[in-house]
Amino acid sequence: MQERNVHAPMACTVVEIAVGVGQVVRAGQTLLILEAMKMEHEVRADGDARVLEVAARAGELVAEGEVLLRLGPSTGGDAGPGPLPVVGERAGDGLAPRADLQDVRARHAATLDAARPAAIAKRHALGLRSARENLADLCDADSFVEYGALALAAQRSRRSLDDLIANTPADGMVTGIGGVNGALFGPERARCVVMAYDATVLAGTQGMRNHQKTDRMLGIALQQKLPVVLFAEGGGGRPGDVDMPIVAGLHVTTFASYARLSGQVPVVGIVAGRCFAGNAALLGCSDVIIATRDSNIGMGGPAMVEGGGLGRFAPEQIGPSDVQAANGVIDLLVDDEAAAVAAARRYLSFFQGALEGGAAPDAAALRRVLPDNRVRVYDMREAMRGVVDTGTLLELRAGFGVGIHTALARIDGRPIGLMASNPAHLGGAIDADAADKAARFMQLCNAHGLPLVSLVDTPGFMVGPEIETHAQVRHVSRMFVAAAHLRVPFFAVVLRKGYGLGAMAMTGGGFHAPVAIAAWPSGEFGAMGLEGAVRLGYRRELEALPEGAAREALFQRHLDEHIEKGRAMNMAATLEIDAVIDPAQTRDWLLQGMRSARVGPRSTQGIDPW
Repeated sequence: MQERNVHAPMACTVVEIAVGVGQVVRAGQTLLILEAMKMEHEVRADGDARVLEVAARAGELVAEGEVLLRLGPSTGGDAGPGPLPVVGERAGDGLAPRADLQDVRARHAATLDAARPAAIAKRHALGLRSARENLADLCDADSFVEYGALALAAQRSRRSLDDLIANTPADGMVTGIGGVNGALFGPERARCVVMAYDATVLAGTQGMRNHQKTDRMLGIALQQKLPVVLFAEGGGGRPGDVDMPIVAGLHVTTFASYARLSGQVPVVGIVAGRCFAGNAALLGCSDVIIATRDSNIGMGGPAMVEGGGLGRFAPEQIGPSDVQAANGVIDLLVDDEAAAVAAARRYLSFFQGALEGGAAPDAAALRRVLPDNRVRVYDMREAMRGVVDTGTLLELRAGFGVGIHTALARIDGRPIGLMASNPAHLGGAIDADAADKAARFMQLCNAHGLPLVSLVDTPGFMVGPEIETHAQVRHVSRMFVAAAHLRVPFFAVVLRKGYGLGAMAMTGGGFHAPVAIAAWPSGEFGAMGLEGAVRLGYRRELEALPEGAAREALFQRHLDEHIEKGRAMNMAATLEIDAVIDPAQTRDWLLQGMRSARVGPRSTQGIDPW
């Protein structure tokens, strides 16, 4: 190296001069440390050299381009005191972690299950899994990115930091973004916001920090249009967070933020164990609730019930799963948390896109679904399984509103919503619970763009003095209102009875409301049940005859006339329905219709929690 000057690269202050006159320096060795705008800059030698002159002084302010050092060739002359250590050099050539990195690693390790063996063992003794175990099962391998892991309960004014680190990791809630079903749909479509209250931390209660974490994740879910899965087990609000200067905490935005997602993205709530108060309020805003048989769900736990002067109850007495499945709170009742996670993955898959094809069931089996006797009951689920891809039928709310079955499924890999009359209950007549169930199901499919298929066999709406005590008029009318706002294509197939207003409700509001409506040859139609129509329309003639064979013969003759008139072939001839099809053609007929149908623009309307 020839003689050359080292110049100041900017206006700065000389903090340290790391070399002396006559010293031999090696390439990359630190010569000076300069400071500008509160940041230090190292000036290093660009080759081996000897320091001929030091023109700057420590603490001196120098201008850009000012000479700081003069260097010459490293050969010849005294080597001087030798090179000084390189300023900032890390031990082990950077292999040893810095102290601050070690602190972060230790804090993260404290949040993991391995750091709390006693708490996790207690959880396992109950036959339950930890929050992190559930999230690991739900999310694809190595896909989970955690948010807010270092949060602690807002109790520093009453507990030591070490205590909070050991006993309130992540403030009792694990949150992040992970992939679900990535192997089927790819990493982008698999992304979901996942959140799990940790029942081993302060009973899974809602602390101020985990409210903040929840709000952060819900905001990302809304902005990025990501599905949300919430493990909701826990006891509601937490009174012990004293660090926050609040009185009641009723200004938190978590509940509104969670509810705002309704109709915008799929929202799944999962419960094992106890879910009370605020945790249950979030759960109730979910599109679908998956719960284990040992779960208890209620708007107030034992303490709140007793505090309200309503008596003392064990947690197991409040909202047990058999009650909540029968009354419609639980959509999917499963055996344990592993089954709950599997159900959540399966449910979400219907909203992540189509798959390549699907195994078709035996089409000819549909010809054997209906008994020859026109008034004999049968299992409508056989017809449901007969039109969808094998193994894809996922029934929702099976224990509630049993007059109408509702399910998600696929036809040739395309996700659909499927609703069907249940002739085994009230002959297929629609009562208040069945109507509520069907109306909400239509909203669910409409919000997330799933075409609807309806299999119809109904004598109409249920009538009578008793049913009207259940507000039948309002409940059944929900089906018309929900159907009138559909943006998704609707297809209807009448298997047997298509009578009155109930049949119209099952076909989206009327027989010309669907994109297409067909009937099996067994279909029979009328403004009301044919037996009732004959008894009312021919009452005078029938009553003119004495009870017995003659009256019954007259009734049967008029009934046969009505049956003949209301045959599916005659309905198609008058264009009241679009087609009469071989039952074995049902799947292909639906598939052809869906290929040409379109989904309308997304609405901002939410899904009725009920």
